[in-house]
Amino acid sequence: MRRLITAAALVLGLVSAQVHAWGQNGHRIVGELAHAHLTEQTKTAILPLLEGDSLAEVSTWADEMRSAPGEFWQKKSSKWHYINVSDPKNMHKHVHSNINSKEQVKNILDGIYYATNILQSKDSGLEEKRFAIRFLVHLVGDSHQPFHAGRAADHGGNKIKVEFFGDNTNLHSVWDTSLIENENLSFTEFTRFIQTDNQELIAEYLASTPADWLLESHHIAEKIYNAEKTEMKYRYVFDHMPIVKTRLVQGGIRLAGLLNLIFDGSTQAKAQSLSKPLALETAN
Repeated sequence: MRRLITAAALVLGLVSAQVHAWGQNGHRIVGELAHAHLTEQTKTAILPLLEGDSLAEVSTWADEMRSAPGEFWQKKSSKWHYINVSDPKNMHKHVHSNINSKEQVKNILDGIYYATNILQSKDSGLEEKRFAIRFLVHLVGDSHQPFHAGRAADHGGNKIKVEFFGDNTNLHSVWDTSLIENENLSFTEFTRFIQTDNQELIAEYLASTPADWLLESHHIAEKIYNAEKTEMKYRYVFDHMPIVKTRLVQGGIRLAGLLNLIFDGSTQAKAQSLSKPLALETAN
């Protein structure tokens, strides 16, 4: 990979990893899943933006960079990764499809729109687009992790202490990392096991918008909150791994659909893109 990360940033990243979504393998799974659903035109279009990396490789960049120096990464980037849903009925009114500067981003939904708008704009520079696609890959993954649309009071489950097979951790971390790592699979193995070519299912997942994805996450998180489980073992894994797998598949397919929508205007791409394009949503 061509991107450079300092040793200090790596160390700091390990310390702060519990606040990130899906963990490294979860994000890589979403990126790997997405690649299989891209059109050839989209694959060609994103090559110069990825600088030789894959979607799986760039999927963790936005988390890794949170340990980098600079005001944006240290003080402003964190809010890009989540949203606090105080009133689900107003979620779609929260859409701001005209966001075109980093300063306008207040949450993950804003971040998805910012990245999408930069990638669609003919006026955006190459470095802006490279930043945008790396963040977009990550944020689509984040939007499918339930606790990135959780409750503000407990920081999306980070303050809820639990045990996972006897190890002390927190609810957010269990859903970020523990459930996925418990499968003992590499991200490529995990991807191969859950990948789908079921066209009806794919069409169902693509009939959505980013606001829908976050509402889905919010409702899943609320059910998990209400269950109030603090000791998690085999039954917890049995009950919740199907949800994790579904969210990862949805994230990968929807990321591909969004990228196809941005980079490929062909008939083939339209069949593999979000059926509710971002441009059709009303800014508020």
